Amino acid sequence: MKKTIRLAAAAVLPMMFPALAMAAEFDGSKLSPLWGVPFAGILLSIALLPLLAPSVWHHHYGKIAAGWALAFLLPFAAVYGVPLAGVQLVHALVEEYIPFIILLTALFTVAGGIHIRGNLHGAPGLNTALLAIGAVLASFMGTTGASMLLIRPLIRANDNRVSKAHVVVFFIFIVSNVGGSLTPLGDPPLFLGFLKGVDFFWTARHIFPETLFVLGALLVLFYFIDRHHYRKEGVLPFDPTPDTPRLGFDGAANFWLLGGIVCLVLLSGFWKSPVGFEVFGTRVGLPGLVRDVGLIAILLVSLKITPAKVHSDNQFEWGPMAEVAKLFAGIFLTIIPVIAMLKAGAHGPFSAVIAAVTRADGQPDPAMYFWATGVLSSFLDNAPTYLVFFNTAGGDPAALMTTFATTLAAISAGAVFMGANTYIGNAPNLMVKAIAESRGVRMPSFFGYMAWSVGILVPLFVLSTFIFFR
Repeated sequence: MKKTIRLAAAAVLPMMFPALAMAAEFDGSKLSPLWGVPFAGILLSIALLPLLAPSVWHHHYGKIAAGWALAFLLPFAAVYGVPLAGVQLVHALVEEYIPFIILLTALFTVAGGIHIRGNLHGAPGLNTALLAIGAVLASFMGTTGASMLLIRPLIRANDNRVSKAHVVVFFIFIVSNVGGSLTPLGDPPLFLGFLKGVDFFWTARHIFPETLFVLGALLVLFYFIDRHHYRKEGVLPFDPTPDTPRLGFDGAANFWLLGGIVCLVLLSGFWKSPVGFEVFGTRVGLPGLVRDVGLIAILLVSLKITPAKVHSDNQFEWGPMAEVAKLFAGIFLTIIPVIAMLKAGAHGPFSAVIAAVTRADGQPDPAMYFWATGVLSSFLDNAPTYLVFFNTAGGDPAALMTTFATTLAAISAGAVFMGANTYIGNAPNLMVKAIAESRGVRMPSFFGYMAWSVGILVPLFVLSTFIFFR
């Protein structure tokens, strides 16, 4: 069967290529909202199936994602023709998905090649310092990279504490989410914005006060909560890891490779070149191509130079990255008609969404964008949510970075900050929870975690709305 499919594809694709290059953009205003069902379906699958049918999801998530992608592509090709469907497929893969996955894989690989050894002792001051360091690292090595680098040392530092679940909860708030808000390297939504044309340092300039406010408040709250537990419950009469070596880094050469990733992403943002080529209707510029090839090279170098013991100590394996790659392939394909309908604006099928985030005078309402983006990012994936509202706001990076800067800041902050509201809001959240539970930490349930986020994060977001997004 697989051989037959490959032979059919080999026969059909060459005939499609000339038509692909000539196919025109389709008009989103003429689409039915039903074209958004596959996108809603894949996001709801990601949100609900790991909770309702974990075994089915674990074994078949790739097939489920592929099924939703085909639920869009096949009917679209039948209605609008194979050439137009092919153009949209190539555009989504070449311009957005492939660069996105290459960066995530490079960060995942390099971070997985750095192991922090040693056993600190988790007093409130030290824990707060580790969370602050993680927040800074998150914007430069990604929330996933920083989380994977620091969660195990943090758990080891607190393994003789009686009460420690709150330490991991705040780690998810700070390191796995809010800390990644200042650069495109920090969190997937911001890198998608960068690919769309948002300047590399734009978010650092425009949501630094919001980030500093939320992070500062979270660190202060954590210190007092942790001090309360430390004084009330103390530590175990024995240390489960008393003889670990002194603090240090294994695989430290990967820090240089991390610097190379930063340089390549910066280079692709600042380097403007007319050189490029067409891939069946999608233009590939030289700066982006150099960045992606360079990132692949760094990935391979990291795998080559990192000792096997470091990967073993970090429990490094490709499962999480494979899951992200398969799911996002489905997301990037099913979101095609949704973005087209949003770009149609007030005359399109999603005019009600546009009206909900637009003031009476016709201007965008930053507060509504902050909460609309944030609430969806809490329960769906924050990367496609960012794309949805980026396009709802017009999708023009030049206008969003200037005239509508507050709106873009609200979208960016909502997507990154509120991914912390639930375990499913951002990929590192569940990864950190799984690692903590494997190390014996009794983590809150899904709704138990939400009790923490509603009690601590939501009031901070309400204050942020009145201070920054009115």
